[in-house]
Amino acid sequence: MLKGSCLCGAIRYEIDAPVNAISHCHCGQCRKAHGAPFGSYFSVPKQALRFVQGADQVRTYGSSPGIARTFCPHCGSTLQWMKVDSDTTCMTPGTLDSPLGEVAQTHIYTEWKADWYALTDGLPVEPHS
Repeated sequence: MLKGSCLCGAIRYEIDAPVNAISHCHCGQCRKAHGAPFGSYFSVPKQALRFVQGADQVRTYGSSPGIARTFCPHCGSTLQWMKVDSDTTCMTPGTLDSPLGEVAQTHIYTEWKADWYALTDGLPVEPHS
């Protein structure tokens, strides 16, 4: 069981599923949503995610057709990215309170990466994901 929360603690969640990989997305929307050179996510089945506090506080932003991003309205923490009609959701590993340990990681959509950021960590790169 993994536990996580937003920055202010108003929203808390649990995930009852393994995390096998993290993707670091370099698209412009993920960079803006995270305020960083990329947005990091891991996917889990939607049924494995349970908001245990503040579920009524979670806000949703439709960032493009069929795509929703969720966040805390109090502190602005990005929580999820998901295809609305999918059985999975992508969570932000930075909001985890539980240790995750090492998992596979990949940079995706690197053709849109910030020109000021250099990919030097040696992780696999998938330019067109």
